[in-house]
Amino acid sequence: MAPKTKYDTIAEIAKRRGFFWPSFEIYGGMSGFTTYGDLGTKLKRNVESLWKEYFVRKQGFLELEAPVINPERVFEASGHLENFKEYSAECTQCGNSFRADHLIEDKTGLENVEAMGGDSIKSMMVEHKVKCPRCGGALKEPTLILTMFKTEIGATGGEIGYLRPETAQAMFLNYKRGIIHAREKLPFALVQCSKVARNEISPRRGMLRLREFTIMELELFFDPENPKCPWYDDVKDTVMRLYNEEMVEKGVEEPLVLTVEEAVNKKLVLTEWQGYFMGLSQRFIEALGVLVENQRFRAHLPDERAHYSAQTYDHEVKLETWGWTEASGCAYRTNFDLSNHMEASGQNMEVRREDGTRYVPHVVEPSYGLDRLMYITMENSYERRDKRNIMHIPKELAPYQVAVFPIVKKDGIAEKAEEIRDLLQSKGFWVTYDTGGSIGRRYARVDEIGTPLAVVIDYETMEGDTLTIRDRDSWEQVKLSVDDLPSALDAYYKGGKTFLELGEKVVRE
Repeated sequence: MAPKTKYDTIAEIAKRRGFFWPSFEIYGGMSGFTTYGDLGTKLKRNVESLWKEYFVRKQGFLELEAPVINPERVFEASGHLENFKEYSAECTQCGNSFRADHLIEDKTGLENVEAMGGDSIKSMMVEHKVKCPRCGGALKEPTLILTMFKTEIGATGGEIGYLRPETAQAMFLNYKRGIIHAREKLPFALVQCSKVARNEISPRRGMLRLREFTIMELELFFDPENPKCPWYDDVKDTVMRLYNEEMVEKGVEEPLVLTVEEAVNKKLVLTEWQGYFMGLSQRFIEALGVLVENQRFRAHLPDERAHYSAQTYDHEVKLETWGWTEASGCAYRTNFDLSNHMEASGQNMEVRREDGTRYVPHVVEPSYGLDRLMYITMENSYERRDKRNIMHIPKELAPYQVAVFPIVKKDGIAEKAEEIRDLLQSKGFWVTYDTGGSIGRRYARVDEIGTPLAVVIDYETMEGDTLTIRDRDSWEQVKLSVDDLPSALDAYYKGGKTFLELGEKVVRE
């Protein structure tokens, strides 16, 4: 039996406590689909809200929500029907199919085999004698398979449609509406956080590769002759670790360590907009709990880049189970998409400059898989201490902000605890209430689900209106009055006070 991994531990907690679990359990499950419980739904929503705080609200960018099913002609124009394919190898004995590049990576330990191209993938399958991981049978030569879900629009044999594999095309299809709403001023951006679907050949790595998942994508439209980013100065001094295409191709182990500004000036990053989003991305991922030293940016090689991209950098984080893993991608899409849709639809996508010249805007796209960000947050927050599981989820992201516990159920204490729970809920806090088991067991439960604070109502509360708050991370406790509780919690969650500033520290004997 394979040794237990960090992912196994997180997935076990997630299933038991209600973050996420495999879908369709009562029918035996199906790989590539995940269902979120109460805690996972809340954590996922909070990660999305934090992303919008970094990438949308402050910049005044425009949000969008568009259909998941698109007619075939959209993906003909975008190039997806021709290019959105992976190499699949089918077993001659059991009939199962697998992504050929993943099989090679598992057998050899190599990374980014996809970037090596079809000829190399086929020859490496033979060279390394790759067999079926299910039954050990021989595999057929890999062939390209379209990885989009196909459907029909219309109940009686209507038009062919596909479930979108990303949200970007909606921003391009609605670009003309967007520029009107942006008062016809560039740069502007359209943003979408929504479901997409990819018909993966052989999903693996749990939350990191799903068939249905949520993407957070931003399309920034700008004039290539005026590529200045107004917020560039906010991130230009951010130091990042970077591997450009040449370094990736040569297998260089040590990254370049340089500022965003240095990377842009040296043309390692082609535009200020890419530099801005990469610097912003590093800060955002750090806010999820990932240390800067566990982040890097890796350039896609030409064979690995999407068909629309002139340059793409993956933002990768180091995970204990799988090593360096993509958290997001930042692509310079040039004017590929708008030009293709302009030609296919006959709609003019050009913008007029003040001097009368016309152009099709260029696009930079930061793109994030929300499901994997949620998992990354959980893995980076996990600690095993004194036989307890603790999720040090950043307090801005925690599914519940505070737990309320009556020390006992008698003598009016439970009723008083319910009053305090109702008070905190009326003030807008997300509260969980628990009366089951010893106070130690209740502390352990909320530590495991990442609740930052636990409020305990005891006999002191009944006699002197004083209660105790316990900190998830340090296990320290402070006392304060019931009347001061809402304002203290508000200050804590807004960053105005540290935990020990909330009240009088309880000295342990």
